Amino acid sequence: MKNVASILCLFISLSVFSQTKVIKKIPIKDVAKTPVTNPGQKTKGAPDLPVLYSELPVLIPKKKNGNFGYVNQKGKFIIQPEYHIAVFFYEDCNLLNSPNEKLRKFGTAEYATVEKNEISYRVDRKGKRVYQYKQADLGKCIHKDYIQQLFQVYTMNGFFGLIEKSTFKDPQDYKQFKIYPQYDYLFILEGDDVGNPMIVASKNNTFGVIDVNGNVIIPFEYADIKRNFSWKLGRMFEVSKDGKNYFYVDQRNKTY
Repeated sequence: MKNVASILCLFISLSVFSQTKVIKKIPIKDVAKTPVTNPGQKTKGAPDLPVLYSELPVLIPKKKNGNFGYVNQKGKFIIQPEYHIAVFFYEDCNLLNSPNEKLRKFGTAEYATVEKNEISYRVDRKGKRVYQYKQADLGKCIHKDYIQQLFQVYTMNGFFGLIEKSTFKDPQDYKQFKIYPQYDYLFILEGDDVGNPMIVASKNNTFGVIDVNGNVIIPFEYADIKRNFSWKLGRMFEVSKDGKNYFYVDQRNKTY
């Protein structure tokens, strides 16, 4: 009986010792380390596009030495000036509706239209030419419903003012004018907010920009302000000090 007990104790001891040795010998596998990306770290090759003002485009057309390129909101050239024409990054509805579905992506606002040597391209935000225009690739634009303008320029005694079309009836009633005729010239710029459009105004041979309440947005210090789509496309104004050289300013009158 003693021999049986001794053998049983020896078996238990060997079993425990064996399990202990196995646990100690289990190798620890190396875990692959995943690099941690800093959210503020720029991706290699990505353009420097700081956002100082959220309502403005991150890339702005700018002319230098007779050619156009694109600067960021700090005024640094991201796409070098080599084009005869460069417009804001915006949709091209002809490409968006291209019969070639693979090309439709180039019609989105991620790309801009430029022209060099009478050849038109779409470029990305790094300045890479991703598409060259071909007539066969262009589809028909789907026209959106026309948004009726609330305001209208009104001339009286050689001066320009502003009225609200739906309520204006009697020009003899001063109170019916939104802006009483007092300017040498007024032009309502195309925009998305018909309730608060920007208005190019002229007085004393200088140009500025006002709103519908007559508040001065851009001071009267320019020889000309273009009546184009720059406000609609980029929330900016294309201005000139001499009537020849044009550049963009934002609604703070900051130059780019």
